[in-house]
Amino acid sequence: MGRHHEVRAAAMAKTGKMKSALYGRASKEAYMAAKQGSPDPNTNLALRAVFEKYRGKSVPKDVFERAIKKAQGGDVVAYAEGRYEAYGPAGSYLIIDTLTDNPNRALTLVRTEIIRKGGHLGSVIYNFSQKGVLAFKGNNRDEVEEALIIGDVDVQSVEQEDDEIVVYVAPEAFAKAKEVLAGLGVSEYEEAEVRMEPNEYITIDNPEDKARFEELLDNLDELEDVQNVYHNVEL
Repeated sequence: MGRHHEVRAAAMAKTGKMKSALYGRASKEAYMAAKQGSPDPNTNLALRAVFEKYRGKSVPKDVFERAIKKAQGGDVVAYAEGRYEAYGPAGSYLIIDTLTDNPNRALTLVRTEIIRKGGHLGSVIYNFSQKGVLAFKGNNRDEVEEALIIGDVDVQSVEQEDDEIVVYVAPEAFAKAKEVLAGLGVSEYEEAEVRMEPNEYITIDNPEDKARFEELLDNLDELEDVQNVYHNVEL
């Protein structure tokens, strides 16, 4: 499987606690998008982007509906964004994004999980690049690539993985890429977001180190304050 599958697999719910955290992430992002604009994803591009981001992660529709209804109500929840960089087991690098109503709690929980697995906070962001990722069902890779090039989209790569196409573009070209793909009839995405991608992947050969790293990913995925986890490990 390709890179986007590995990132997605790390975010999928393996336990009830992970599923709860995943739903919480989707809810918070939908709440913020709906609070800042229309509750209709057809007119609120930020809200539509949230729907597309979580489409392939089996988040129930009612999670979004409750978040939108909450945003339309009188209660205001102040969420703060955070980003933490870390060195993990066996030369791994991680970037952890948080969205929380308690930044001190988020920092403490993230740092604790990293230290427990032998890592520490530190600057690693220079090992990553921001990319737009669009994954959708299809078998016409060459046609997609040609359309994006003709449409003057800054394409970084177009990959065919079984019956799915994955397009990587420059972040600023994300919206334009979606316009071009819409012209090809693409309306639903397995994945559609701008995220951090490692400049180079590593493999962890030692079974104990690999187990520690995977446990770290699982533990971070169980934290409701954590929104995204990016890393450089080929799983």
